[in-house]
Amino acid sequence: QVQLVESGGGLVQPGGSLRLSCAASGSIDSIYDMEWYRQAPGKQRELVAAITVDGITTYVDSVKGRFSISRDNAKHTVYLQMNSLKPEDTAVYYCNAVAISRGFPGPSTYWGQGTQVTVSP
Repeated sequence: QVQLVESGGGLVQPGGSLRLSCAASGSIDSIYDMEWYRQAPGKQRELVAAITVDGITTYVDSVKGRFSISRDNAKHTVYLQMNSLKPEDTAVYYCNAVAISRGFPGPSTYWGQGTQVTVSP
């Protein structure tokens, strides 16, 4: 099994920055895609950013130019650097990973518990 733990959320003023981290642990064989989702109250969960094992990144249009996703494969960790934060960025941010656990024949998806990001004056 694989566990994902997010950290780095909090309260920040508009225009501020936060850096989220998501560390994977457990019986890890390999990790493929790693992604950040977010869910605001009353809204569907949306994909914010994704990164492949080779470092290819994608972003939802609303965060392009402000957010940056990266990963450290040696540490099994994915990051989300969030700059120029806006109130509409307020949401619970979830880490997601496609990974193979040791002893299992194929990949599964795993979710973190979520970390709250609040952007408010």
